[in-house]
Amino acid sequence: MFGLIGHLTSLAHAQAVAKDLGFEEYAEQDLEFWCSAPPQIVDNIKVTSITGQQIEGRYVESCFLPEMLAGNRGKTAVRKILNAMAHAQKYGIDITALGGFSSIIFETFNLSQMRQVRNIQLEIERFTTGNTHTAYIICRQVEEASRKYGIDLSKATIAVCGATGDIGSAVCRWLDTRTEIKDLILVARNQDRLVELQAQLGRGKIMGIEQALPLADIVVWVASMPKGMEIDPSTLKRPCILIDGGYPKNMSTQIQQPEVYVINGGIVEHSLDIDWKIMKIVNMSTPARQLFACFAESMLLEFEGWHTNFSWGRNQITVENMEKIGRVSIKHGFKPLIA
Repeated sequence: MFGLIGHLTSLAHAQAVAKDLGFEEYAEQDLEFWCSAPPQIVDNIKVTSITGQQIEGRYVESCFLPEMLAGNRGKTAVRKILNAMAHAQKYGIDITALGGFSSIIFETFNLSQMRQVRNIQLEIERFTTGNTHTAYIICRQVEEASRKYGIDLSKATIAVCGATGDIGSAVCRWLDTRTEIKDLILVARNQDRLVELQAQLGRGKIMGIEQALPLADIVVWVASMPKGMEIDPSTLKRPCILIDGGYPKNMSTQIQQPEVYVINGGIVEHSLDIDWKIMKIVNMSTPARQLFACFAESMLLEFEGWHTNFSWGRNQITVENMEKIGRVSIKHGFKPLIA
């Protein structure tokens, strides 16, 4: 059985969803209540591969909210994710993906060192960040969107914003070895990590966001924190492709400019309907088919019987593993969302 650990985008969103799901005691509560609310399994899922194989899973709502990252609530965010992981393990879920900020919190606060959650010793091999599949899908979106919108990659400049993060560095490695592009621009807040990444790649220009945007034919946005770098749409080239790999995804509403094509990065579409309700509450346009690539990774690992932490640690994603998860993604009927 596979699992998905997720969270909602804000307190208001959480209150509305709780009401829709019948959790009336959660619907009218403030942030302090949500800080103490326990994780809940709120959806049972069935997924059928195009091979005919069928698997079952559970969605674990962590009750974490992005507002908990503000101020002095870091310990609350850590507790939320650890409790959700323990809840998944308690219910015998074999492989669980950490969605949204769950994986960011895990890496930022080094939760792999915090194995004991009350009476449960976390078995880390039961969990995956899903970042390898997400990075693969974003790279495929770059390749397919460039063909769709007439941008020749061999003449293109691609800026990766959030380049030193787990997903961003993997995207850079793929673009460096698998895709023939003219120039690669590396954008992130930590200059030491940028210099290290540049040395590993043997290429890439280090720039600030203000310098990079006017030069980029394609912008891959995988900056990892809820607040930080922002895009000024007036500085973007025309035409330009913007791959929004953040969460929540809101660039398509914030940036509505002629010849600026915004793609929801890291989203896949399955060939067959998935029996679940959870994607309706995160506003997927086709909730029976579309989902986050990190969630799809746990499904793929369950399909293949790979009950292991396929994506784990910071900046450990290899192009070889991206290709490996990509092959089984295609095998079971997932494809990058481009529309």
